[in-house]
Amino acid sequence: MRRVFAVLLALVTGVSVMTVSAPAAQAAGSCSGTITYSGVHSSGLGELVIYYNSSNGGTNSACFYHRGAAYGRSAPTFVQIYRCELPRNEGAHCTPTGTRDTNSGDFSYYAGPVGVTGVANYCVEAAGYIGWAGERHWIYSRQQGC
Repeated sequence: MRRVFAVLLALVTGVSVMTVSAPAAQAAGSCSGTITYSGVHSSGLGELVIYYNSSNGGTNSACFYHRGAAYGRSAPTFVQIYRCELPRNEGAHCTPTGTRDTNSGDFSYYAGPVGVTGVANYCVEAAGYIGWAGERHWIYSRQQGC
Protein backbone atom coordinates (compact mmCIF):
# COMPACT_ATOMS: atom_id res chain seq x y z
CA MET A 1 0.00 0.00 0.00
CA ARG A 2 2.86 2.40 0.80
CA ARG A 3 4.43 1.64 -2.56
CA VAL A 4 1.17 2.46 -4.41
CA PHE A 5 0.87 5.70 -2.44
CA ALA A 6 4.49 6.63 -3.27
CA VAL A 7 3.91 6.02 -6.99
CA LEU A 8 0.70 8.10 -6.97
CA LEU A 9 2.43 10.91 -5.08
CA ALA A 10 5.27 10.91 -7.64
CA LEU A 11 2.78 11.09 -10.53
CA VAL A 12 0.82 13.97 -8.95
CA THR A 13 4.04 15.85 -8.22
CA GLY A 14 5.27 15.36 -11.79
CA VAL A 15 1.98 16.61 -13.25
CA SER A 16 2.04 19.63 -10.91
CA VAL A 17 5.56 20.55 -11.98
CA MET A 18 4.65 20.24 -15.66
CA THR A 19 1.56 22.40 -15.17
CA VAL A 20 3.43 25.13 -13.30
CA SER A 21 6.28 25.26 -15.82
CA ALA A 22 4.06 25.25 -18.94
CA PRO A 23 4.74 28.06 -21.46
CA ALA A 24 2.40 31.01 -21.98
CA ALA A 25 -0.87 30.36 -23.81
CA GLN A 26 -0.48 29.55 -27.49
CA ALA A 27 -2.88 29.56 -30.40
CA ALA A 28 -3.93 26.12 -31.64
CA GLY A 29 -2.59 24.65 -34.86
CA SER A 30 -0.22 26.17 -37.38
CA CYS A 31 -0.39 27.84 -40.76
CA SER A 32 0.51 25.86 -43.84
CA GLY A 33 0.40 26.02 -47.62
CA THR A 34 2.14 28.18 -50.17
CA ILE A 35 3.34 31.52 -48.79
CA THR A 36 1.73 34.34 -50.80
CA TYR A 37 2.77 37.22 -48.53
CA SER A 38 5.36 37.77 -45.84
CA GLY A 39 6.00 41.11 -44.16
CA VAL A 40 8.35 41.85 -41.26
CA HIS A 41 7.75 44.93 -39.11
CA SER A 42 10.55 47.52 -39.24
CA SER A 43 11.12 46.95 -35.49
CA GLY A 44 11.99 43.31 -36.22
CA LEU A 45 9.49 42.20 -33.54
CA GLY A 46 6.87 40.55 -35.74
CA GLU A 47 6.09 38.98 -39.10
CA LEU A 48 2.72 38.63 -40.84
CA VAL A 49 2.48 35.64 -43.20
CA ILE A 50 -0.39 34.65 -45.53
CA TYR A 51 -0.61 31.09 -46.86
CA TYR A 52 -2.75 29.64 -49.67
CA ASN A 53 -3.94 26.17 -50.53
CA SER A 54 -6.50 25.09 -53.12
CA SER A 55 -8.82 23.17 -50.77
CA ASN A 56 -12.43 24.30 -50.22
CA GLY A 57 -12.53 26.55 -53.29
CA GLY A 58 -9.30 28.22 -52.25
CA THR A 59 -8.26 28.78 -48.64
CA ASN A 60 -6.04 31.53 -47.26
CA SER A 61 -4.72 31.46 -43.72
CA ALA A 62 -2.58 33.91 -41.76
CA CYS A 63 -0.35 33.90 -38.71
CA PHE A 64 1.45 36.73 -36.94
CA TYR A 65 4.80 35.44 -35.65
CA HIS A 66 6.98 36.86 -32.88
CA ARG A 67 10.49 37.69 -34.08
CA GLY A 68 13.68 39.13 -32.59
CA ALA A 69 13.47 40.16 -28.92
CA ALA A 70 9.76 39.17 -28.83
CA TYR A 71 10.37 35.52 -29.79
CA GLY A 72 9.34 33.27 -26.90
CA ARG A 73 8.11 36.22 -24.82
CA SER A 74 4.43 36.56 -23.92
CA ALA A 75 2.93 39.69 -25.48
CA PRO A 76 -0.46 40.85 -26.78
CA THR A 77 -0.65 39.52 -30.34
CA PHE A 78 -3.41 39.85 -32.94
CA VAL A 79 -4.05 38.53 -36.47
CA GLN A 80 -7.06 38.90 -38.78
CA ILE A 81 -7.83 37.86 -42.38
CA TYR A 82 -10.79 38.51 -44.69
CA ARG A 83 -11.81 38.12 -48.33
CA CYS A 84 -11.98 41.31 -50.40
CA GLU A 85 -15.11 42.40 -52.24
CA LEU A 86 -13.39 43.13 -55.57
CA PRO A 87 -11.66 40.19 -57.24
CA ARG A 88 -8.55 41.99 -58.61
CA ASN A 89 -6.93 45.02 -56.97
CA GLU A 90 -3.62 43.74 -55.56
CA GLY A 91 -1.70 46.17 -53.37
CA ALA A 92 -4.66 48.38 -52.42
CA HIS A 93 -6.69 48.23 -49.22
CA CYS A 94 -10.00 46.46 -49.73
CA THR A 95 -13.59 46.39 -48.64
CA PRO A 96 -14.10 43.15 -46.69
CA THR A 97 -16.86 40.78 -47.76
CA GLY A 98 -18.18 37.97 -45.60
CA THR A 99 -16.82 37.25 -42.17
CA ARG A 100 -13.44 38.11 -40.73
CA ASP A 101 -11.48 35.48 -38.86
CA THR A 102 -9.56 36.87 -35.89
CA ASN A 103 -7.28 35.51 -33.18
CA SER A 104 -5.82 37.53 -30.34
CA GLY A 105 -4.37 37.04 -26.89
CA ASP A 106 -1.14 36.95 -24.95
CA PHE A 107 1.03 34.57 -26.97
CA SER A 108 4.75 33.74 -26.90
CA TYR A 109 5.32 32.64 -30.49
CA TYR A 110 2.40 33.53 -32.78
CA ALA A 111 -1.28 34.41 -33.13
CA GLY A 112 -3.37 32.33 -35.52
CA PRO A 113 -4.00 30.52 -37.63
CA VAL A 114 -6.99 32.38 -38.98
CA GLY A 115 -8.51 31.51 -42.33
CA VAL A 116 -11.06 32.20 -45.05
CA THR A 117 -12.35 29.79 -47.69
CA GLY A 118 -13.85 30.30 -51.14
CA VAL A 119 -11.15 32.78 -52.12
CA ALA A 120 -10.32 31.43 -55.60
CA ASN A 121 -10.36 34.47 -57.94
CA TYR A 122 -10.54 36.90 -55.00
CA CYS A 123 -7.98 38.89 -53.06
CA VAL A 124 -7.53 38.65 -49.32
CA GLU A 125 -6.16 41.13 -46.81
CA ALA A 126 -4.61 40.41 -43.44
CA ALA A 127 -3.47 42.54 -40.54
CA GLY A 128 -1.65 41.81 -37.33
CA TYR A 129 0.26 43.36 -34.49
CA ILE A 130 2.39 42.66 -31.47
CA GLY A 131 2.16 44.84 -28.37
CA TRP A 132 5.65 45.69 -27.15
CA ALA A 133 6.89 48.37 -24.74
CA GLY A 134 3.46 50.01 -24.71
CA GLU A 135 3.13 50.21 -28.51
CA ARG A 136 1.27 48.16 -31.10
CA HIS A 137 3.53 47.25 -34.01
CA TRP A 138 1.05 46.76 -36.90
CA ILE A 139 1.55 45.12 -40.28
CA TYR A 140 -1.09 45.36 -43.04
CA SER A 141 -0.73 43.10 -46.07
CA ARG A 142 -3.05 45.08 -48.32
CA GLN A 143 -4.72 42.93 -51.01
CA GLN A 144 -2.83 39.75 -51.83
CA GLY A 145 -3.31 36.61 -53.87
CA CYS A 146 -5.41 38.23 -56.60
